[in-house]
Amino acid sequence: MSRRNRKPEKKIYRYECSLTGEKYKMTEKADHPEELMSVKAYYQMHPEDDDRPLVVKKQLGLEEPTE
Repeated sequence: MSRRNRKPEKKIYRYECSLTGEKYKMTEKADHPEELMSVKAYYQMHPEDDDRPLVVKKQLGLEEPTE
């Protein structure tokens, strides 16, 4: 196999959320990695912005069933 047919490899950057300790990967380098936070941490800090569907919230165990 020649080198021309190979796709260029993407560099993977690994980061950790300072609030939740959650680890994740990105394909782009962050300018300020200490300011990155996970989606979970963002929604914990800004519950008024949580516009995820109820189905997703139930899967994550965030929404209590109403009776």
